[in-house]
Formats: sequence, structure tokens, C-alpha cells
Amino acid sequence: MTRRTGLPRIAIVGGGIGGLAAAAFLRREGFDSTVYEQASRLGEVGAGLVVAPNAARQLRKLGVLDALRERAVQLDTGWEFRRWQDGTVLSAENLADACERRYGEQTYTAHRADLLRVIEALVPPENIVLGHKCVAVEPGARPRLRFADRQAVEADVVIGADGVHSVVRGALFGATPATYSGLCAFRALVPAEEAPGFARRPAQTLWIGPGHHLVHYPVSSGEQVNLVAFAPAGDYTMESWTATATVEEFLAEFAEWDGRLVDLIRAGGTPGRWALLDRAPLSHWSEGGTTLLGDAAHPMFPFFAQNDPLVANGWIYDYDPDVALGRPALA
Repeated sequence: MTRRTGLPRIAIVGGGIGGLAAAAFLRREGFDSTVYEQASRLGEVGAGLVVAPNAARQLRKLGVLDALRERAVQLDTGWEFRRWQDGTVLSAENLADACERRYGEQTYTAHRADLLRVIEALVPPENIVLGHKCVAVEPGARPRLRFADRQAVEADVVIGADGVHSVVRGALFGATPATYSGLCAFRALVPAEEAPGFARRPAQTLWIGPGHHLVHYPVSSGEQVNLVAFAPAGDYTMESWTATATVEEFLAEFAEWDGRLVDLIRAGGTPGRWALLDRAPLSHWSEGGTTLLGDAAHPMFPFFAQNDPLVANGWIYDYDPDVALGRPALA
């Protein structure tokens, strides 16, 4: 990688959507950066996400919105609330008209991998270093990163985009213990041909009932339906995006709900499952030449959505309108 003399050396820890978006926006402004990712190849654990108009504007600035739209689904309807017993529609928003009129952009749903791919294309391959797990950070005027293979790198600026278990956050502010919420989340992808018609529509639908709720919407050009559901966790406390449950465990949480929804869950195959753990907010996110982005800075529950303009879970948000996108999670 060639660096122009006089520019700061910028290291980004984490090659997810937030880290790559930060690298893409920095490059747009004339700054090179190097992204260090622990995985041996780029990929995004998870399934679907909603790209709201504020995110669409940022993707348009990067010049990749049209590329994402090739695989994304433009929503006609959003916040369609349905009653758990019988699927009665309680309320719904006409997004197709309202979003364009109010915000000048539409709302889309997409598979995480599709969003990651279009952003990755903006970052030169030589600026992405795979197989580098950051295990320690020495903050200071020139922070030093240490990796599991004992390599070390110095930089003028370090951006910690390394998620909810951020090593960079720990180096800056010490351990931030999690608080058990008593809730867990399930997720699954259903092939469109196995999903009922109401789930294949370009709509974001939320089924609500006692102590539970479930969201579904189409992704991948309508080829799949993304499900994510929230339920009491009992004694389940594993906070991992790669952990799984059984279909029976997922079904048990919604056994008395509308039979069409039960059929949709059954068609999803082995679901993911993770506990929702909370962490106290930080008073600030930067120390010297080191700062945090996305879940590393402000982890929040997926269903908080855009209640906070800096939230990263569930939707994509403007971390800084001219610098970076926040990191999504599921919703």
C-alpha cells in the first residue's frame, strides 16, 4: 500500500460493515487506512437488516446504492404491526410514498453479506489485512496494536470497530461488564418458495404478543425471508452471533401464535440464538489517537432501532454524516 507523505497512518480494527464503511469514507476524503480483520476471509455473520433513508443517503454518497439495490428489496410497507393470535393488522406505514416525500430516499431490506460486499469493493484489497486478531492496544499519541501472532503495528489514529466485545474499548476504558437482560433473540432465513405470501411482500412486519415479538421481511432480491424474534431467555446467557438453537426451541416460544407464523418459523431451518446483554454507556469514545465506532462504542438492543441517531444495531445509522456509517445488527 502506498501512503502519501504527511498523511496520518490510520488503523481500523474490525472488517465488518462499520470498519469497512469507515475505510471507504476516509478514502473518499483522501485518507488511506488499513483494516485489520481477525477472520481469514471477509464475511458478515447474521442475515437481514433494514437500510433506512439516512443510510441510503450515505450509500449514495459512496456511489454504491445502485449496486446494493440489485440485491436489496425496496419496502412498500413498514412497521406493519400484527396481532399474535390471528395476524390482524393493527397499523402500518406507507413507506413508498412517505420516505421519498420526507427524506428523499427509500427504505430497503438487504442481506448483510450484500451490503458488506458493495462497501468492501470501495476499499483496495491491499488495505485489508485478514487473519489478524487484535489482542491488545497500547493507547497513546501513537497507539500500538498487538496481534495474536505477536506482530505489532503503530498508527497515528486507531478506530476500534471490533464489535460488542471490543478489545480497543477495553484498552481505553477497562472492562465493561455486561448486565443480563433476561431476553434472547432468534434468527433464521426462510427460502421464499417455502414462505407464505404475506411474508414475501416488500413489507417489514412485526408480530407482537405477550412477552414476545417477531419481525420478518424479504431479502436477497426476494429470494429469502429474514426472521428475527425476541423472547424470555430463562437461564440462557450465551452472547454469540454464531450460537444456534433447535427449531423446536424456537417453535416452543411461539407455539400458541397464528398458525401461519408457526409454519414460517418451521420453514427456517436451524435458527441462530443469542442472549441480549446490556452495557452501561460510555461518557466518551476517544482517548488521544484512539476512538470507537458502532457496537464497540455504543452497543444497544436490536429493537431500539432509530430511537438514537448513533445506534448501530438493527438499522444503519449516521455515525458522522460525512465520515462513516454505523454498524448494523439484526432487526
